[in-house]
Amino acid sequence: MALVESIEKKIGGIHAIPELAPQWKKLDLAEILSRRAAFVSVSQNKSLYESWGAQGHENHRKRGNLPATIKVVEAARNAANFVSFNWIGYSVFREDYPKTIFDQVQYETWVEKLNFSEEQKAKDNELVDELQALVRPGDLQFNELALQTAFVGTQLPLELARKQVEVIVFTGIHLDWCIEGNARSARDHGYLPIIIGDATGCAKPEQEAAAMERINNYFAPVISADTFVKLLNQGTESAS
Repeated sequence: MALVESIEKKIGGIHAIPELAPQWKKLDLAEILSRRAAFVSVSQNKSLYESWGAQGHENHRKRGNLPATIKVVEAARNAANFVSFNWIGYSVFREDYPKTIFDQVQYETWVEKLNFSEEQKAKDNELVDELQALVRPGDLQFNELALQTAFVGTQLPLELARKQVEVIVFTGIHLDWCIEGNARSARDHGYLPIIIGDATGCAKPEQEAAAMERINNYFAPVISADTFVKLLNQGTESAS
């Protein structure tokens, strides 16, 4: 029994972060993380962290991505080059979202077995308390409006352009959906995305290794929160 529990604990999260792909090893990531940067948290809502949430069965509060995110935010706050902090919601209840017929049937299917009042829906979509406590004046808080990206129909592109951001550090859920989608969009828009692997999560821990490998191989470096802090400190020391 102890062996089974030990194996289960090593699935997903920090244990799923792959070795950097060959192309990323050619980069000085500490130098890159010293450039003008934005922090972006996607879908770290009560829906996914509280037992009563619409997606609470995924049990993210016990999977480590919340403390890893806090570590990243606190380090980024102390780095002068992080000029933009964005807390992007993702609502599983999308009755008022712009949608195609594909979107309509997909969004309906997500919630057809849920009986939430309007008040419960609003609470479900709130940023989890531990992260809400880290929000500061000037940060942006808004919802994604497209299926899997914050680069369509939101103020994010204008925020990044006005603040001349080059690097975007992503945390959040779901890794194989909103995080991967935003990493792809960031690359296509000319940004340098970096994914904090242990500050993200899939619906199931066993899905995370494949998602991180795919992202790391093609779209963006995937690193740990501890590695991020170390690289950020190295870049700061070099700049001074």
